Amino acid sequence: MAEAAPQHLELPWGLLELCALLGPPRDSLRGPEQGAQKKGAKSPPSLAPEVLSVFVPPFVSKEDSAAAAAAAGASSGTLGKAKRRSFRRKRDRPRAEPGRGPRGAEPEDAGIPDGVDLLALPQLCFPGGVRVASEPEEDRVHFLVLTDVCGNRTHGVVAQYYRPLHDKHCFYNGKTQWEASGPSGSAAGCFVPFAVCVVSRFPYYNALKDCLSCLLTHLKLCKDFEVDNHIKDFAAKLSLIPSPPPGPLHLVFNMKPLQIVFPSRADPESPLIDLDLHLPLLCFRPEKVLQILTCLLTERRLVFFSSSWALLTLVAECFMAFLHPLQWQHTFVPILSGQMLDFVMAPTSFLMGCHLDHFAEVSKEADGLILINIDTGSISSSNSEDADVPDIPLLAAQTFIQSIQSLQLHHELHLAHLCASTDLNEGRASRRAWQHRLNCQIQQICLQLLVSIFREVKNHLNYEHRVFNSEEFLKTRAPGDQQFYKQVLETYMFHAFLKARLSRRMDAFAQMELHTQSEEDRINGTLLSPRRPTIEKMASRKSTLLQAAPRRKVVSMPDLQVIAVPELLPRNSSLRKIHTADGGSSHAAGSLALQPTYTFKIPEVHFPLLAQCVQVFYEDCVAQLSKAMVSLAPENSVLLARYFYLRGLVQLMQGRLLGALLDFQSLYKTDVHIFPADLVQRTVESLSGHERAQAERMPELRRLISEVMDKPVDAPKADDRVKNFELPKTHLQLDDFVKRVQESGIVKDTGVIHRLFEALTVGQQKQIDPETFREFYNCWKEAEAEAQEVSLPLSALEHLDKNECVYKLSSSVKTNLGVGKIAMTQKRLFLLTEGRPGYVEIAAFRDMEEVRSTTVAFLLLRIPTLKIKTASKKEVFEANLKTECDLWHLMVKEMWAGKKLADEHKDPQYVQQALTHVLLMDAVVGTLQSPGAIYAASKLSHFDKLRSEMPMVVPKTTSETLKHKINPSAGETAPRAVDVLLYTPELHGDGGAEPGVGRLRGLRHLHHQRPQHVLPQAAHGPPRQRHGLGGAGRGAQRRVLVQRGWDGAGLERELAAGDQQVPGAGKRALVHHPVRRPPVVLCREQYRGHDREWIPPSRAEDQRGL
Repeated sequence: MAEAAPQHLELPWGLLELCALLGPPRDSLRGPEQGAQKKGAKSPPSLAPEVLSVFVPPFVSKEDSAAAAAAAGASSGTLGKAKRRSFRRKRDRPRAEPGRGPRGAEPEDAGIPDGVDLLALPQLCFPGGVRVASEPEEDRVHFLVLTDVCGNRTHGVVAQYYRPLHDKHCFYNGKTQWEASGPSGSAAGCFVPFAVCVVSRFPYYNALKDCLSCLLTHLKLCKDFEVDNHIKDFAAKLSLIPSPPPGPLHLVFNMKPLQIVFPSRADPESPLIDLDLHLPLLCFRPEKVLQILTCLLTERRLVFFSSSWALLTLVAECFMAFLHPLQWQHTFVPILSGQMLDFVMAPTSFLMGCHLDHFAEVSKEADGLILINIDTGSISSSNSEDADVPDIPLLAAQTFIQSIQSLQLHHELHLAHLCASTDLNEGRASRRAWQHRLNCQIQQICLQLLVSIFREVKNHLNYEHRVFNSEEFLKTRAPGDQQFYKQVLETYMFHAFLKARLSRRMDAFAQMELHTQSEEDRINGTLLSPRRPTIEKMASRKSTLLQAAPRRKVVSMPDLQVIAVPELLPRNSSLRKIHTADGGSSHAAGSLALQPTYTFKIPEVHFPLLAQCVQVFYEDCVAQLSKAMVSLAPENSVLLARYFYLRGLVQLMQGRLLGALLDFQSLYKTDVHIFPADLVQRTVESLSGHERAQAERMPELRRLISEVMDKPVDAPKADDRVKNFELPKTHLQLDDFVKRVQESGIVKDTGVIHRLFEALTVGQQKQIDPETFREFYNCWKEAEAEAQEVSLPLSALEHLDKNECVYKLSSSVKTNLGVGKIAMTQKRLFLLTEGRPGYVEIAAFRDMEEVRSTTVAFLLLRIPTLKIKTASKKEVFEANLKTECDLWHLMVKEMWAGKKLADEHKDPQYVQQALTHVLLMDAVVGTLQSPGAIYAASKLSHFDKLRSEMPMVVPKTTSETLKHKINPSAGETAPRAVDVLLYTPELHGDGGAEPGVGRLRGLRHLHHQRPQHVLPQAAHGPPRQRHGLGGAGRGAQRRVLVQRGWDGAGLERELAAGDQQVPGAGKRALVHHPVRRPPVVLCREQYRGHDREWIPPSRAEDQRGL
């Protein structure tokens, strides 16, 4: 059987995609030269620019590279380097016909990158046109963003410079030719602009600007026929520089006379930032910045104006960075030349930029545009009437303005107390460090703004069915914020944001939200019962009302502190009517712990650029990286991983595929987050038969190849659309009812929903009509809204735990303890007395001994009464609840049973589930409002029936040993078997572990190291058989994957719903090992009373330590 041919490997090139020289055609310079020689000539005419030369990597042919690699002992027969050449426009090429615009370069055998249109490039490099100047002008730089048909962006940096015109064929700046020509034979006073454009896949605006600045110092001193060689050498250098991996390692390259720094992105999900993010804050007041962000969030049609072409792109890119992790989904063209102004007539959302000279023309010709003047810091609308742009929520805006005002935006203030630097590169390094800190602070402030605006979106998401309840979300917003949220919720940007949230993407937003969430939010994330305001929140709300002026009834962001700021924007005001006052107190921006950054200096590139020189450059890179790795401290694994990444990339460029794979294998073991899985897979596929056989003989590479190549094929992408919750319009059968209830977010558990279906259909046909579902849904939501308005007196708050919530409040009733309202929390019943508000404890669910519903005589009437007997009180509590008596009887008994089960089984989830049953009972009674409503609600009295019909006895050994039982299926629709439990001890700052605290993750799938046998009864037995660390039957099977690391002896459950701290647990699920060694993963299988362990071959020596 013939061996399959290895596939070609397309190697990732460096930073450079394309480098081009642009300017006026050679034959078009005759007119300006003659005009310049005439005395009294008017301003020179405008010329049509064109692409003069293009340089595209690689600059060494495939044949030369293969020969050089073979000479070095490396095999590169399968390296698929496409042969692309640089080219220059021929001087004898036919002249473009008048009226057809600039001529485009049409080379042969030149691979132009996608997204770069050579016909449009001259207009973008000379957006103001090409004019011959009578005096030399300063060199200038501006920036481009190029987008292909697929929406992929490339970034360009353009440097314009002027050269004196000498004759119709050539123009020199060399001293000898200039002096020899003499004044009479030259076009003295005639200077022609040219431009060098560098296009990269990465937005290295500052770095490439510095590179072009270095290049221009050479181009001004060279002759015409030397220009191409200088630019080609410059492009060749950039093409050899690899892109740094995400993390703290930045690359430094000597471009002479400057040291150029190419920063890396902070993590794989973060954007690459190589510009000064404070530029918009220098151009606009914070209130104006918020208005622009509002226009972006509501996806308006925005046009930036400035007299500086460079500021158009830089300011627009800064606002794109302010939105991260949200992404602008529409057209993004920050620079429009004069010939492109008709683009602003597009009917869809866009962000574009024009020169300030076109302001009047654009505002007159197009309607509905938001016009942003960068030079004056003003915002207006192109409509005859003012554009009504909503305001960002008040508390989020206040915090943002305070934080921005506290920033130090001027580097001169930072340098005031420092001596002047006598070293150019040292001064530049100090400026970069200051800018990096400022950029991080600005990103932090903007991210906090987005989290403040959208934090509560998660409370209205249904992850299983990918549903967002926009109607309920809007009801929770403040009246002044309604218009803002209504517009934002209709945007593509917010839809993409919802997709990320429903996919549980751990991006910057999710991390900031987790880091800044309150204790109440953290607790609510672990609870299955409906959310209610905690006692802690009620207390803080009361203190706020006492200390601050009256505020709005509903606040979008209750977790933010009350901040006194100067007069803010008038609510829902138009753009033209906004006027803000100066002054105001400063508020220190939130401190951000900056991660240390490191640099790696790329070796020099030797010329002429031959294949041997390129190989020498690669050898120098490998040698320096290896040397840096040897000198690293053992604990600096973050930096070591970046060195492995770079060395593997360089060895790929050399053609040393096996060496590259070994580095990537080390990277995989060090930091999997930056592991280039696709590149490694393509590398493995390109191995020749001999190389593949060599790799199979190496244990490390054999495991890597197995991991990469045997990875299961991704299933077809599921439908990731976000659905908006809607009430049903037709009758619902059981399956449809289950889906609708889960989508509504009321309850997830399928068994509970089945009981709810039985309750709502008692004595009827087994289907639910739309009107009944609507009534039930409204009852549930009304109860939630009423719970948010509950306000307890301070005397009651003092007696309750801070994490308690009031779930049910009765009407005013007469009791033997006084007249008042009975309140139910997850722990107790208490009475809120009337008259002088007070607190009287009724009973804790744990202490109850008997709950009865009876009647007492009052004159000729029998009044329904609830009686509760407790162990701690001799007196029986009595409450004349009248029509509410039967419902409260059911609810109290269900909570009592839930609490008993929770105490017996060490599982607090029983209480949370009992609360859900209680609130469903209340909603069912409110929905049916019939004599049979109580009987229907009794269908949901699950734990009370379970406790009376079949007591769940816990074995004595388990009861004595078990500290806390975890339910891996909590928050899911149905119980599921656990494949793997992963335990990770929590560490202190000093590296030690805290006894009794750790993380236990429940995993559903494991690609390898997974036991193959599953007993189905483990997933369907009663709770005592499915869960718990002890007391499992002999026939049950449990899989435990234990990660042994630092010393620790505890558990913490971490499920999709959130984290929950769990106190000390039994030792069965732990491996105690105080010695600090690299973590190892074991898979332990308990089957019929016997333990079997899977130990990785590479860690067999650790078996003695277990």
